[in-house]
Amino acid sequence: MSRPPLYTIAPDASFLETLAARIIDGTLIGDWPRTGPFWLSDITIVLPTRRARLALAEAFRAKGHGLLPDIRTFGGEAPDEEPFLPPLDAEPLPPAVSRLERRLVLARLIAAWSRTPAGATALSTPPHMAEILALADSLGEVIDDLNTEQVPVEALRTLPPEDLAANWQQTLAFLNLALEVWPQILAERHKGEATALRNERLRRRAEAAPLLYGDRPVIAAGSTGSIPATAALLAAIARLPRGAVVLPGLDTSLGPDGHQALLRADNAPHGHPQYGLMQLLRRLGAAITDVKEIGTPTRPDRVAMVRRALALADATAHWVDDRAALGKGLRAATDGLGMLAAHTADEEARAIAVAARDGLERGQRVGIVSPDRNLARRIAAELARFGVFVDDAAGAPLFQAPAGRLARQILSVATGEFSAVDLMALLRNRAATLGLGRNRVTGVADAIELGLLRGQRPGTGLLGLRQALADNVGEITSHPARRLTAVQGEAVETLFAALDDAITPICTLLRRERFTAPEFALALADAMILVLTPGPDESPDALPGRREFEGWIEEIAARQGDGPNLPVTGLDQVLYKLMAGFDVRNVQPRRDDIAIWGQLEARLQNPDLMILAGLNEDIWPATADPGPWLSRGMRLKAGLEPPERRQGLMAHDFEMALGNAHVIIAFAERLGTSPALPSRLVQRLEAFMGAEPAAALRAKGRVWIEAARALDRVPETRAASRPAPRPKASERPRRLSVTEIETLFRSPYDIYARHVLRLRPLDPLATEPGARERGSMIHDVFARFVLEGHDFAAADALAVLNRLAAESFAGLDGIGERRDIWLKRFEVAAAAFLTFERGRDAQVARRHAEIDGDWLFPTLDGFRLTGRADRLDRLIDGTLEIIDFKTGGVPQKKAMVAFDAPQLLLEAAMARAGAFAAMAPAEASALTYIKIGLGPDAFQPSPFRPRDDFSLMEAAEEASRRMQRHVIEFLLSDIHPMHARIRPDTMARFAGAYDHLARTDEWTLVEGDDSE
Repeated sequence: MSRPPLYTIAPDASFLETLAARIIDGTLIGDWPRTGPFWLSDITIVLPTRRARLALAEAFRAKGHGLLPDIRTFGGEAPDEEPFLPPLDAEPLPPAVSRLERRLVLARLIAAWSRTPAGATALSTPPHMAEILALADSLGEVIDDLNTEQVPVEALRTLPPEDLAANWQQTLAFLNLALEVWPQILAERHKGEATALRNERLRRRAEAAPLLYGDRPVIAAGSTGSIPATAALLAAIARLPRGAVVLPGLDTSLGPDGHQALLRADNAPHGHPQYGLMQLLRRLGAAITDVKEIGTPTRPDRVAMVRRALALADATAHWVDDRAALGKGLRAATDGLGMLAAHTADEEARAIAVAARDGLERGQRVGIVSPDRNLARRIAAELARFGVFVDDAAGAPLFQAPAGRLARQILSVATGEFSAVDLMALLRNRAATLGLGRNRVTGVADAIELGLLRGQRPGTGLLGLRQALADNVGEITSHPARRLTAVQGEAVETLFAALDDAITPICTLLRRERFTAPEFALALADAMILVLTPGPDESPDALPGRREFEGWIEEIAARQGDGPNLPVTGLDQVLYKLMAGFDVRNVQPRRDDIAIWGQLEARLQNPDLMILAGLNEDIWPATADPGPWLSRGMRLKAGLEPPERRQGLMAHDFEMALGNAHVIIAFAERLGTSPALPSRLVQRLEAFMGAEPAAALRAKGRVWIEAARALDRVPETRAASRPAPRPKASERPRRLSVTEIETLFRSPYDIYARHVLRLRPLDPLATEPGARERGSMIHDVFARFVLEGHDFAAADALAVLNRLAAESFAGLDGIGERRDIWLKRFEVAAAAFLTFERGRDAQVARRHAEIDGDWLFPTLDGFRLTGRADRLDRLIDGTLEIIDFKTGGVPQKKAMVAFDAPQLLLEAAMARAGAFAAMAPAEASALTYIKIGLGPDAFQPSPFRPRDDFSLMEAAEEASRRMQRHVIEFLLSDIHPMHARIRPDTMARFAGAYDHLARTDEWTLVEGDDSE
């Protein structure tokens, strides 16, 4: 038959529908008879992906052909993807080495090399194990590139070392050695590289094609031939009597000159969308004029605009003329095209979900394409809020799937020695049943959190938790949050025993300095089995990813002796690297009118609405990173393609996708906390079309952004009112401490929340000890020194203080390094404390520390004012100096004169009234603040400064009167509501304990002045 064997379908023609139509009308099969019901079954069609294969079958069915051609793929995953038989005398190919096996073996080689002087020269810092595993994967990619591009290993040995820096020389020396040893290891294991085996299968198929098909029609469609072995197979098909090759989106307008320009390295053509197809034509020995366009253009102006925008750098000089040539066609080119420029990736995902939902409601098929799998999962989560459930076609990484997450939580508990956060994260995981049942674990977890962890810092490990349990079970405990009953204690111990059994395998392993990857995985698997054991009356839940996790365990367990020994540090990242390449795909049926694809899955797909997501620089296209083993120049000299080659493939995907009728281009202006740029593909497209059309495209996309923002926008902002509870007077407290009087002055609502509602703030879980806790400990040490009667003038006073500090800081054993630093710093504070106290020895008759006071007011319905004074020192003149040691800031003078800091004044009034039982009534002659710390203000006396028209005791009397008036108004009567923040402390650095309960931020911000 007389016809050219090479064809192309333009981006604006539906590829698979056009392919089916041209087979049915005979364009691609020539004079092959098209009669009878079975004529299609004699035709073989080869496509790049299984998804394209299914879509082509649907296209034939839609055209009324139920008996389909033999549709295969170029891949080699299963027998149904083996479209050609090998020659009869060919030996069977060995099995392919798995990625995990290769990763472990190469990691062992790299780990040994990194400890040599040559490795130390090549690597700037000694790599940790996760980095070694990452280097192993990168080395595997070099092997794949050599196999894929059919470049012999010997090409690396020809690189001139004198042109390389010392580190690259050492790296190349190891690379040559590793690439020499690796084939020997494969031969010993009777395995082969997957890429090398693929090349061999494709070679055998090309050799067998004439024998197998004879003059029957064989059509290879949709491949760009980026793999040389695939290109050879395409050439073999093109040589068949009725063979045909259909290329995706070849630009036939380039002509011979354009073809040659894309083959010249000095033009930097590798990132051009047509570069791969030009290389394929060279391998096929064909020119552009040999390729026939068989599609029916529907949007030629769009295709022309995109191709000119993505032209080689030299061609951009002609953009003005090219844009003028399009003329009114530029408007037609942008019809159906929108650009979604979101502020953040989160907003991008939400806007895409809104646009996709709108398309579904219009009856459109929607395809979402993104190389960013995190963004794909965000989009799926946003779609779920509309009841549209769709999965990323690539699946979720096992490490991030529920089974992988549970494994990480188990590992964190073991490596973190049962730290509070890690323990509660595991117990709150709904999959953790521990043989007790989910409901029981949940109840006991509450008891553990409130009874053992909040407000406490148990010792390390399960032993520390059990000691905390022993200390907090019973009627009287020192625990600030909740007592545990004996029954609760037994339940907690039962759970601890189950946890001990479950975590012991991995904890036992971690006691060793080194262990193998199989030992690590098997210990983790043993722990997982026990954690997932259902309760007595429960059936096991189907934990997503458990089957894949067990498959990973099975494979890694078979790799005994392959990998390097693992250290006990950084195991979470090691686990991440070991699980790389293992994915969890959804097996539940999903709707077929919407899909989220990676770029490979999206090829040749033509939905009604195509959404291109994540079009940010370094994402689409990805960074042209040559990797750690070969520089870009070394790759080129060895005969490998530069890393920009992959950018060209992504640009071709972009060009093909823009051929669809309705396309939304989406990107984010910020990624994480950093500004982000649109993809260079988007930038060039906007630059070519000009400012006005580009702004119009963004305006179209802004519709979806505004709709996404409106989802969480409240149409009418209604100010929250200031809370004004009015409990009965009998329910209001009749006892407050001196520190709570300031709270009563400033925010009676806090007194209501604490004493009427009886709410106590819970301490954060597993808080790191900070400056406040350090100050409290130092405060306690100074108080003990006085209470135990030690002499400030004694020669060993500093040694005594250091001993008391060591005892006080003993509870920080779990953070020994910080404890040691604090003890060192304490020596400085202790020396300053001694200097301060010795300087006032001549004025002090006797020191009293931590004195409790209780002042009864019979006329106030039995109201009591209580307090504990840091220091009440009797001076030689019989008066008192009341000292308040501050770990935070000292009150401002305006707070003192306004009686907004009444604590010391009230303590003075209590002392005069004889409210301190251990001391006879006396007046105070000095009220002093002492700041504990190491700065220049530390241990410098700050006297209380009342108003100029008040003496110290007159001010104390006035504070007492004001306190009594507030008690009468807010506690003894229910006329006045207990408002929040009636006199807020504008200098406070931290939010109040009950501000969130009072919804303070809502009504203060609405009012515009939080000092109201």
